[in-house]
Amino acid sequence: MTRMKTADDHAWVHAAIDALEREAARSADTHLLKLDLPAFAGIDFYFKDEASHPTGSLKHRLARSLYLYALCNGRLRAGQDVVDASSGSTAIAEAWFARLLGLRFTAVMPARTAPAKIRAVEALGGACDLVDDPSEVHARAAAHAARGACHLDQFGLAERATDWRGNNNIAESIVGQLAREPQARPAWIVCGAGTGGTSATIGRYLRYRRLPTRLCVAEPAGSAFAHGWRRRDLQACASEPTLIEGIGRARVEPGFLFDVVDDVLEVPDGASIAAAWLLESLLGRRYGGSSGTNLVACLQLAAAMRARGERGSLVTLLCDRGERYAETLFDTGWLAAHGIDPSPWRVRLDASLRCGSAPLP
Repeated sequence: MTRMKTADDHAWVHAAIDALEREAARSADTHLLKLDLPAFAGIDFYFKDEASHPTGSLKHRLARSLYLYALCNGRLRAGQDVVDASSGSTAIAEAWFARLLGLRFTAVMPARTAPAKIRAVEALGGACDLVDDPSEVHARAAAHAARGACHLDQFGLAERATDWRGNNNIAESIVGQLAREPQARPAWIVCGAGTGGTSATIGRYLRYRRLPTRLCVAEPAGSAFAHGWRRRDLQACASEPTLIEGIGRARVEPGFLFDVVDDVLEVPDGASIAAAWLLESLLGRRYGGSSGTNLVACLQLAAAMRARGERGSLVTLLCDRGERYAETLFDTGWLAAHGIDPSPWRVRLDASLRCGSAPLP
């Protein structure tokens, strides 16, 4: 029999929402960095530095939205355990907010997740339930929920938990920050797709604001989203695994909306990793592999614009802090053990920066 909710239950929910809103007010918006690349005259590059969030990634916005969604839909109560499936960055942000609200959090993560991410979740008081087979994380999270935990369900709820009309979503932030720039309406916005929530939010917002900007999803080669988008196939699966955490899902997640995406570019892992290393040279800070994927896609799109004699601006995301990958993507021994040699791709990327050429064949 379902227990009737009491005034104390409502009071806790109201206090939790107040805590989340106060945190949002304390968190300044993330920086929009501009990079001038002389080989691409007339094309402006902007990088939205989501790694500057308190929890170090784009997923800080999503985690806050998922907690608000659970609270406002009556799914989360005082003292209830919280669980979600994540490859790391969302889990770190969810653990951070769980600590803010005084809740116990468990992250169901692939065992191959970067060790620094696992340590970050645990340092925030969260527990990590590591799964050898990444395809089983959803079932394991559901098992926790069956025992009474609130399943935040980033993969199932990301696109609906975020208010795509505004309310300081990432698309609204980008458009506002560009308002006084010379080419304020970007030709392209480039992002990856983990849950699909970011691409859904950006794509919807561009249409809602009636902007001419097109949306490109940058994906690891062979990802389910890339196959599914081209065939409009919700059952598509990845044709090859990826070492780039956070994107390149093995299956098409429910939040990935095909029809708001204008193009999908597939980027080999070696190119993404070489580009992540390159970002440190260009911007003075390390960012993760998905940020490298985004950079490669931007250069590919800019090369096509240059070849057509077009001017314009491109915006992409710096998704998370590169320090989390010190033992993986930024470790030459780890790369060699996984058969990755980024050096040929670095040659292509350097040529792109020098000559304005496309980095992908």
